[in-house]
Amino acid sequence: MDNKKSKKDLELSQRREFFKKTAALGVTALGGTTLLASQDDPAIMHHVPWGQKWGDPVTKNLYGIPSAYEHNNIRRTTKLLASGNYRASIAVTPIHESEGIITPNGLFFSRSHGGTAHVDPNEYRLMIHGLVKKPIVLTLKQLKRYPSITRTHFIECPANGGQEWRGPQFNSLQFAKGFMASAEWTGVYIKTILEDLGLKPEARWMLAEGSDNSEMGRSVPVEKVLDDAMIVWGQNGEALRPEQGYPVRLLLPGWEGNLCVKWLKRLEFASEPWYAKEETSKYTALKPDGKAIQHFYANEVNSTVVSPSPEIPWTDLKDGDVVEIEGLAWSGMGTITNVDLSFDGGKNYVKANLKGLVLPKSWTRWSYMHRYKKGEVLLLTSRSMDDAGYIQPSIDEEVSVMGVESVYHRNGIETWEVTAKGEVNHVQIRS
Repeated sequence: MDNKKSKKDLELSQRREFFKKTAALGVTALGGTTLLASQDDPAIMHHVPWGQKWGDPVTKNLYGIPSAYEHNNIRRTTKLLASGNYRASIAVTPIHESEGIITPNGLFFSRSHGGTAHVDPNEYRLMIHGLVKKPIVLTLKQLKRYPSITRTHFIECPANGGQEWRGPQFNSLQFAKGFMASAEWTGVYIKTILEDLGLKPEARWMLAEGSDNSEMGRSVPVEKVLDDAMIVWGQNGEALRPEQGYPVRLLLPGWEGNLCVKWLKRLEFASEPWYAKEETSKYTALKPDGKAIQHFYANEVNSTVVSPSPEIPWTDLKDGDVVEIEGLAWSGMGTITNVDLSFDGGKNYVKANLKGLVLPKSWTRWSYMHRYKKGEVLLLTSRSMDDAGYIQPSIDEEVSVMGVESVYHRNGIETWEVTAKGEVNHVQIRS
């Protein structure tokens, strides 16, 4: 027993001596701890518990699960956005925890109008009819025989940020901008199927209809169908989850999420739109003159700061620390070309750096390295541009056209106040 204790003490002494000798040679990482100071840190001076016992066998959790320490990284809901029973409701993505431009399937935002349907893939059928030369009914296996393609795109609910036309309602990035997510999708272009079936020349519109109990139906212009509309069955390398429309959903890259009908059962082609409930009483934009805009689909150029955020503040930073400000930018019109960042609420801007892959109709991650000054108040505002020539508008510019009674397609610039204590608040800058 005494021998074991003396051996442990000797090892601890040797570690402390090592840190003393190497401290002068070490380089301090951003926000890290010096080697000399580490000799008082039990986590570095002693063997960690998980390194002194067997880990789980590979036969445990054959479908992997996140670490138990990531319990806060979840989709969230609120009664304010629910029908009362959470079936016609939404669970929003924790974009403040996001990495890169791919959202894990378990965190991808979920919106339904009658609850999540659970479809038997063996009983699944897709009907394609109307103004096509060869109407057809496809099983899932038959659908998958068409040549597949894989693309990375975001899906955004057109109500993303829609609670804030008059001013911020949630002091939370997740609830302010989490009505969106981005994934790698696998499926088939609808135009590929139409090459086989033949589309009649008078066909101008396509109705997409879901098989859940809400029977979501939306009219889609044929121009979009023949461009990049997809029927997808794969998401991030696996089958769609039930809440994402398993086994098949429609994907219209860059266009509002409500059009990306889940649990897809029918595509019908006609010469006129259907004026379904979700494109008449819902998903229209009310203007100040009392008239509503219909048939506007693409999610406009947009961006937001994701770090810092109310969920991840700067309260632990010290004066002089170098910290990375990160954000997301996206456009349903094309590809992000530039993101500007302001520290004073939009009076002055600096150019941010685009990180990683920059893809059309996909999230683009951006960042800016900043030296933190303790006690300084910042108003972090981002503004993005795309290759179609669109620039994200200010709140004043957007409200001057749309007023404040709308719900959908709000893409005015967002501002996040960093207080003198490093806390973060959602604010709105108006002239």
